[in-house]
Amino acid sequence: MIQTDPHVVLIQNARLSFPNIFKPKQGTDSSGQPSGEPKYSAVFLLDKVTNKDDIARLTTSAVFTKQEKWQGKAVNLTGKSIRDGSEKEATDGYGSKVVFVSAANTKRVTVVGRKLEPLVESDGKVYAGCYVNAELRCWAQDNGFGKRINWSLQKIQFVRDGEPFGEKQTPVDQAFKSLDDDTVDANESI
Repeated sequence: MIQTDPHVVLIQNARLSFPNIFKPKQGTDSSGQPSGEPKYSAVFLLDKVTNKDDIARLTTSAVFTKQEKWQGKAVNLTGKSIRDGSEKEATDGYGSKVVFVSAANTKRVTVVGRKLEPLVESDGKVYAGCYVNAELRCWAQDNGFGKRINWSLQKIQFVRDGEPFGEKQTPVDQAFKSLDDDTVDANESI
């Protein structure tokens, strides 16, 4: 597929992190109070080697959008639109081998499976740690909150399963011991 809009980038086989794609989530301000309109959002982890072409397309789109908005003027942007994974070393999936891009949208995001079938949250198919394709749109912010390059989340396609991110479950045999009786006295210690 050839992208003709320089603001739109299709990333492929990215790792999904912090997905809020079925229900919008309200952000918070610096004091932790709810702020702004609820948004659908996700973070995409891109391997610096295997996703180098995606990273190049994101970078090209960000540079184009910045030049288009500020006409080549020197602008001090607040934050980076493409960040190094080493910034969040302690978070599942992040580290020096990846970059990450955050994207959000106030409108519901289209989420589909491998055969373009619509997916909903109850399908359990799209989760933190799975691999997805995503369409992102680059845009320039210039308001009271600062000047920066942002990404709008447009569409997501599930590609394949991955190791889920988040709290790891211990095996059931480590949490409980086998019970020999069919009944257990409520006062009996297990």
